[in-house]
Amino acid sequence: MDRVEDSLLPLINLVFLLLMFFIVAGQLSDTPLPELPGVADDAKDQKPAADLVLNADGRWQVGGQDVSEETLVSQLPKPDETTPLKIAAANELAMADLESVLRRLEEAGYKDVVLLTEPAS
Repeated sequence: MDRVEDSLLPLINLVFLLLMFFIVAGQLSDTPLPELPGVADDAKDQKPAADLVLNADGRWQVGGQDVSEETLVSQLPKPDETTPLKIAAANELAMADLESVLRRLEEAGYKDVVLLTEPAS
């Protein structure tokens, strides 16, 4: 039995030294990582480049101008296989309103649509 205990002593020492190493080397820092320069400020002020903007109050805009349901399709760029239609939707937009717009666009021949939304804050 003494022989087994003598052979375990170096293993216990090694495990203890590894434990101490990882405790010292793995100290967690309380300071947060710094913000990347210029990324946060630019992202807040930048508006997405969208073909159609759907506002929460029910207004639709193409090129900064309000459009009605009847003139929507004529104001948008023609359906194209290579370039998708970009729609920017407000966070507060109801899903029913978005669905009605998407159905109208599908009927007009738009097959590829990209939906741009704002991240929740």
